Amino acid sequence: MDRAELQRNLEATAQAAPALAERPDADIQALLNALADRTLEAESEILAANRADLARMDPEDPKYDRLLLDPERLAGICADLRQVAALPSPVGEVLEQRKLDNGLQLSKLRVPIGVIAVIFESRPNVTFDVTALCLKSRNACVLKGSADARDSNRAIVKVIHEVLASFGLDPATVYLAPAEREWLPQILRATDTIDLAIPRGSKGLIDFVRDNARIPVIETGAGIVHTYVDRSADPDKARAIITNAKARRVSVCNALDTLLVHRELLLQLPALMADLGAQYQVEVFADSESFAALDGHYAGPLHVAQPAHYGQEFLSLRMSIKTVGTLDEALEHIRHFSSRHSEAIVAEDPAVIERFLQSVDAATVYANASTAFTDGAQFGMGAEIGISTQKLHARGPMALPELTSYKWVVRGTGQTRPR
Repeated sequence: MDRAELQRNLEATAQAAPALAERPDADIQALLNALADRTLEAESEILAANRADLARMDPEDPKYDRLLLDPERLAGICADLRQVAALPSPVGEVLEQRKLDNGLQLSKLRVPIGVIAVIFESRPNVTFDVTALCLKSRNACVLKGSADARDSNRAIVKVIHEVLASFGLDPATVYLAPAEREWLPQILRATDTIDLAIPRGSKGLIDFVRDNARIPVIETGAGIVHTYVDRSADPDKARAIITNAKARRVSVCNALDTLLVHRELLLQLPALMADLGAQYQVEVFADSESFAALDGHYAGPLHVAQPAHYGQEFLSLRMSIKTVGTLDEALEHIRHFSSRHSEAIVAEDPAVIERFLQSVDAATVYANASTAFTDGAQFGMGAEIGISTQKLHARGPMALPELTSYKWVVRGTGQTRPR
């Protein structure tokens, strides 16, 4: 691979995009269902490739769980493919329609963006998600995975290309770019072939893409996630929500990082944390007050928190705890440390709940529910392409509508504009 070859491959993907845009939704639905079928048939090859990737990674690395594929996860991926196939396509939707006084008929229609580059780390399931959502929204895509998932992504894209070809579509419609980081700057400068870049991964990756791209970028920021347990909280609800938000799957961006607990609940803190200590051995970094409440009563590793333990995305069985005396203190802590991804409150006081929901600036805010629900599939969108933490164009889980733009269609009968 050299720079010229990469450019030729990007041009081939751009040239394949118009043919995809013309395909009827029934074809795309059949294609995605066929991809699910073919993926299950190729399970042994895909999982063998994934094992080769896993063999190069330390099992203690937080990214190991993200990299892992197994029959159950692959079956879930195929179910997501079928779910996306069954979703209504946004392409062609009429967003606005009116007739001007001069007789011109105006329509505002959803259209594909064109070519979308997704840059991601260690998660081969993203290869399926991005492909499904891009095809359903009629966008060609450039997949820039990391070296961690090189073998998995190659095996997956081989299957994707087989299915594309069987439906008469150019395999270049889905292009797997070289895994090495050295090729990323050229992709980010490809203003003539790529219409949008979406980074998914670590803060370092996202910052690099934002700082170096000449093409438009939608940021899918790191998840630094808080749950505030108010003094009015139901302890049983709080315990279940804390446990689920932290331990359901620790390597995902919506997992709990910092528990904010009202000072009046410190005596109940050991009970709130009991499952995380006894069942999951979550390592806790607690401020002095919460440390004193847990010391001798918590079954997992317990340490005094340092400043660096706040504002950190752990992606592992580790978390921090901060004691607050008021809702204002909780809100200020979240304002200072949040990545504006997902934030939650556990409370029974309606006024406290409403103020939290209105005041917290995040893509998704929760009252009395686990932050684990921040997910496109859980929101009924099918597989998501990412969770946007910015405020323009898209925010929160992004799926089919967020992968479209629009154009104005004007129909006339010979009108000309006066001088």
